[in-house]
Amino acid sequence: MNIAKYQERLLDKAQEAGFIEAEVYYEQNKSIRCMLYKGEIDSYETSEDGGLSLRGLYNGKMGYSYTEKLDDDSISFLINSAKANANILDEDEGVAIFHGSAKYPSYEYYNEELETIGIPEKIELLRSIEEKIRAYDSRIIALDYCFLQEYTTERSLVNSKNLALSHKENGLVIFLSTVVKEGEEMKTGRYLKMTRDFPSLHADDIAKEAAEEALANLGEKSIPSGKYPIILRSDASASLLETFMPILSAENAQKDQSLLKGKVGQKVASGAVSLLSTPFHPAALSGASFDGEGVATKEQEIILEGTLQTLLHNRKTAKKDNCETTGHAHKDSYKGALTIAPQILYISTGEKSLDELIQSVGNGVLITELSGLHSGTNTVSGDFSVAAKGFQIQNGKISSPVKQMTIAGNFFDFLQDIKETSSDLYFLPGGYGSSSLLVKELSVTVE
Repeated sequence: MNIAKYQERLLDKAQEAGFIEAEVYYEQNKSIRCMLYKGEIDSYETSEDGGLSLRGLYNGKMGYSYTEKLDDDSISFLINSAKANANILDEDEGVAIFHGSAKYPSYEYYNEELETIGIPEKIELLRSIEEKIRAYDSRIIALDYCFLQEYTTERSLVNSKNLALSHKENGLVIFLSTVVKEGEEMKTGRYLKMTRDFPSLHADDIAKEAAEEALANLGEKSIPSGKYPIILRSDASASLLETFMPILSAENAQKDQSLLKGKVGQKVASGAVSLLSTPFHPAALSGASFDGEGVATKEQEIILEGTLQTLLHNRKTAKKDNCETTGHAHKDSYKGALTIAPQILYISTGEKSLDELIQSVGNGVLITELSGLHSGTNTVSGDFSVAAKGFQIQNGKISSPVKQMTIAGNFFDFLQDIKETSSDLYFLPGGYGSSSLLVKELSVTVE
């Protein structure tokens, strides 16, 4: 089926049915997942899903509908469902269908070469990685995850104001969880690699990093509970940023669910902190040239040297605050209503390497992994108390892994207490990234 023609036909029929203006959003996702165990394929699955949604102004209200089926019957279903949805709304959103931005950024989110490389070759790379990890050290006893996923996503948005946008992206993700044992002590280490550039993946390098990540956790010791200077490694700080992203939403601020309400132009973090939003970064797999409403995305400073420059807006929240949208309207899928979220958001880098940050601390704790982030955090108050893995720092050097810890604090205080950022940068699959952060202190409780 020609999706573009189907979208145009649906728009025409919607307007004939009484919609003053309308928008059609299409999304298709394809993925291949493979799990290995001792060189053999433990599981292999392919999936393909997608669908289409209609959003339109009917009788002064914005109605919504969606379907997975793209056929003639679905056109009348979508129109009637959107009408019914509009009729039950209590109030109008007050925002019309978007007419389009003057200019859209141009970046490559899709690497055709990645899809031309056969699946057997990709599985063979994963098999080689697993083999090399197992052979790396006698203390490595298993890989409880040896996983590869390749995906392709296509999106298109067209509306009755002659806006027509399309986006295509792909990527490959490798996830490894290595189990190590020495005496009675057993530990795991996790490793994640994302890329669109398959030739850049080298089994020896990946195996070494994954093995060393796990082996470093052996020999854990206890330290006294108390307040310590903290270095939050880039992957751990990225996960903390992702968890507290809702504080940046203008929608949450307007609902009195963010303590950043009314703080634009004020200091909300230390001068070492700049938080950037961008439609593209070579180290991230996410991003797009337009948001969920068709607004062009752009590079923006959300926090600049500690000062809040803007909250994240879609067109509805921007109208309410009498400002311009920041291009952060978001749809989780074709089924989802518009919300607010960044495509790529990260804490910018500094001058020092992670090793140099560690040397500068003297004595403290390096946190490498956080867990329980959703149950142990409150995005309204900013309070958090989460399980953590990491290492004691003594005399500017990593001395030993620390037994299971809990770190606690308040995210708003945490932002103010960041003393320095490192030169390394890590992105999670969802587009949240960070450098490693040197923090004045956090409470550490050791079991």
